Amino acid sequence: MKIKERQTKILDILRMMQRIVSIDELSEIINVSNITIRRDLQDLEEKKAIIRTHGGCMLAGRFMMETQYHKRVATNFDLKQPIGQRAAKEINDGDRILIDDGSTTFHISANLGHFKSLSVYTNSLAMISELSRFPNIKLYLFGGVVNDQLYSVEGYLTEDTIEHTRFDKIFLGVDAIDYSGTCFVNKESSARLTQIMLRQGKERILLCDHTKISKEAYYSYATLDDFDKWITTPIADKQQLQYFSKKTNLIIV
Repeated sequence: MKIKERQTKILDILRMMQRIVSIDELSEIINVSNITIRRDLQDLEEKKAIIRTHGGCMLAGRFMMETQYHKRVATNFDLKQPIGQRAAKEINDGDRILIDDGSTTFHISANLGHFKSLSVYTNSLAMISELSRFPNIKLYLFGGVVNDQLYSVEGYLTEDTIEHTRFDKIFLGVDAIDYSGTCFVNKESSARLTQIMLRQGKERILLCDHTKISKEAYYSYATLDDFDKWITTPIADKQQLQYFSKKTNLIIV
C-alpha cells in the first residue's frame, strides 16, 4: 500500500470510529508495523489533519462525537469494514441507492469515491461528512426528527418521503438474526421505517456480520427471504450456513 493510500485509510478509520484510535489498532487494521503508522501519523500531524495523543491519534478540527451510534460503528470494525467494501461492488454508475443508518452500512460510505455519477439517499447524519467529500455523488438526506444518539433522522416525514421514492438498490442493517432467518432491530420505530425501505428497492441487500446471528433484539422487520443478497462474514456452523443459503444469496467476505 502506497503512503498516500495508507494515510487516506488512516483518516477514513478515524472518521468512522470518531474517537481516539491507538497505534496498535491502526497497525492491526491496516496490517503494517507500528513504526510505519508512527511515520504516517507524524506526516498527518504536520499537515494538521490529526491530533496526536499518547499512543494514538484523533481527527483535528472537530469535537469527538461519542454517541451510541459511533460506538456501534467501532464495534467489530475489522468485520464491518470488508462488508462495506464488498457492498460497494454491488453498485453501478448512475444508480439511485438508499443506505440506512446502520453501523455496518456506514462502512459503505468510504468506498464510493470512484463513481462517476451516483445518487445516495440516507437517514444517517454521520454519512453527510463522509459522502460530501465526493463531488460526483448527489447526496439526499431525508427529513424528519433527529435522533441524537443514533445520529439519524426518523419519524413521519422520513417514512412519507421514502414511501414515494424508488431505488435501484437498498442497503439495510440489522441488530439480530435468529436461526430461522428472521431479522430484528431494537426499536419499534426502526422496524417500521426499515419495512418501508425494504418495499422501495428493486434490489435489497442485507449487510451484517456473523456475530449478529442469535443475538437478542425485539422487533422483527423481515426475513432473509425478503433480501436478494446478504453480505456477511464466515458462518462457522455449516448446517446453519446451508439453511441460510436456501433463503437468500449469501456473499461471504
